[in-house]
Amino acid sequence: MNIEIKNITTRSATNNDLPQLTQFLEELVEAERPFDPTLIDGKIVYYDIQELILDKKTEVLVAEYDNKVIGCGYGQIRAGKVYEKHKFFGYLGFIFVKPEFRGNGISHLLIKDLKNWVLSKGITEVRLEVYHEHEAAIKAYEKEGFKKLLTTLRCDIG
Repeated sequence: MNIEIKNITTRSATNNDLPQLTQFLEELVEAERPFDPTLIDGKIVYYDIQELILDKKTEVLVAEYDNKVIGCGYGQIRAGKVYEKHKFFGYLGFIFVKPEFRGNGISHLLIKDLKNWVLSKGITEVRLEVYHEHEAAIKAYEKEGFKKLLTTLRCDIG
């Protein structure tokens, strides 16, 4: 579906958005399953969305088109490690756009607005995590200025 980005708005999520955000989280988990053999079978909940909405160190945004929630993401202020340059950094997560709306710049809008929220807190470092083999997501994040920093390796020895 081709839509104009000017017709998309973002706003802070509320408890009224919980049913849609819960559905998005379920879809996100299913989309990520092929990239992670360590995930357990069955229903997985990465995080408590209502807790994120209520957290003062977190901003959960939803993207709307025609008064319908079509995407989301969150920014969170996290403490850096004692040996890192930044005492705090912004962490982005739960970037999700409904499949039929992808390719219209919605994730760009969400990321831009979340970066601005992090900046409003006086923080200039933003990080996120993405599966190494999720090439489409990596390309999208690199277009937003993100660079690869660390790779986690695993080995099943059982």
